[in-house]
Amino acid sequence: MNHKNKFQRLLIRSMFGLAALSALAVIIMLLSGNGESVGWILTVFFLCLSLGFRGYESLRGFSFTLLIFASVTVAMFYPVYFQQINGFDLKKLITPLLQIIMFGMGTTMSIQDFAGVVRMPRGVIVGMVCQFTIMPFVGFSLAHLLGVNPEIAAGIILIGSVPSGLASNVMSYLAKANLALSVTLTALATLLAPLITPVLMAWLAGEFIEISVLAMMWDMMKIVVIPVVAGLIFHHYAHGKFKWLDEAMPAVSMFGIAYIITIITAAGRDALLQVGLILIVAGIFHNLAGYLLGYWGARLCRMPERDCRTIALEVGMQNGGLASALANELGKIATVGLAPAIFGPVMNITGSILATYWRGKPLPEAELLTEEKKLSATDHDKAVL
Repeated sequence: MNHKNKFQRLLIRSMFGLAALSALAVIIMLLSGNGESVGWILTVFFLCLSLGFRGYESLRGFSFTLLIFASVTVAMFYPVYFQQINGFDLKKLITPLLQIIMFGMGTTMSIQDFAGVVRMPRGVIVGMVCQFTIMPFVGFSLAHLLGVNPEIAAGIILIGSVPSGLASNVMSYLAKANLALSVTLTALATLLAPLITPVLMAWLAGEFIEISVLAMMWDMMKIVVIPVVAGLIFHHYAHGKFKWLDEAMPAVSMFGIAYIITIITAAGRDALLQVGLILIVAGIFHNLAGYLLGYWGARLCRMPERDCRTIALEVGMQNGGLASALANELGKIATVGLAPAIFGPVMNITGSILATYWRGKPLPEAELLTEEKKLSATDHDKAVL
C-alpha cells in the first residue's frame, strides 16, 4: 500500500510538472510568434492539470472542467480532426455516446432514489417546480436580450429546459447539501423531462426554430428514458456482479461528455469565434441566476439550509450532454448545440466554486443535529457517487 501511495504521489507531481513545462512552452511560443502549434501543448497542459487535480480532494471538483477545457482547446485549434474520419460524420456518435452515459446513470440508481418522493415530498415538489420554471425563463430572457442568431438563441433556451445531470449530485455532496434529495430530484427530473422539455421548447423557442413536440418526446425517450430504465434493471438484477463495469462507467461518462463537447465545438468553431465570448458571459449569468433564484425560491418555501443548497445546485446545473444530443437530433448541432457546449464547462466551474464555498460554511447547529440523526448513514450517498 505504501508503494502504491508513493507511486500515486509521484504520478501527481509528474502531472503538475508536465503542466508547468507545457505552460512555459506555450508562453515561449506565443512570445516568439510561433503560435501555430500551441494548440497541442495547451491541450496537454489542461490534461496534465486535470489528472493532477484528481489527487487532491479540494481540487478534484475542477478536474472534469479542465478535461472539458482540453476538449474545447483541441477542437478549436484542429477542428478538421473531429468532423469526419474516412467520410464518417462523427456527429453520429453523439446520441449513442449519450445513451451509454444515461445507461451508466441508471446503473447508479435504485428504487430507493425514487422513494425520496415519498420521504421528502415538500423538497421534491419545490425542487421540481424551480427546476422547470426558473431556468427555462432565464434562458428565454437571455435569448431575447442578447440578439444572437435565432438558432443560437434556441440553444440557450434548450440548455435551460433540460433536467439536471449527475454533476449536480457531485456538487451537492461536496457542498454538504442533501445528497439524497439531489439524487431523487435528478432521477425524477430526468424521467419527466421527455414530457416537459419538448413542451417548454415549443412554447419558448418556437419563435426561433421549428419544434415538433412529439418528435422531441421520442428523441428524449430513446436517449434518456430507455437507457436509464435499462440501467435501473441492470442495477436491480446484476448490481455488484460486474465490478469492472461499476468502476469503468464514471470514466466512460467523463470521456463521453468530453468527446461530445469536442465534436460540437469542432462543428461550430466558426460561429464560436464570433459569439463565443458572448455565450461565456451569458453562461455565467445563466448559472448564477439559477443558483440565486433556486436558493431563495427554496428559502421562501421555508426549506432547511441543506435543501436550499441542493435545490440551488439542481436548478443551476443542467444536463449539457442531453441538450447537445437534442440539438444534434434537430440537425442543428453547429448552432443550437453551441450554448450547451459553452454553458457545460461554465456550470462546472461555477458549481465547483459554489460547492467549495458552501463546504467551508457550517450548517446551522440545530439543523445539523437533526440531519445527522436522519441521515447518519451516508454510505448509500457515497455509493451513488
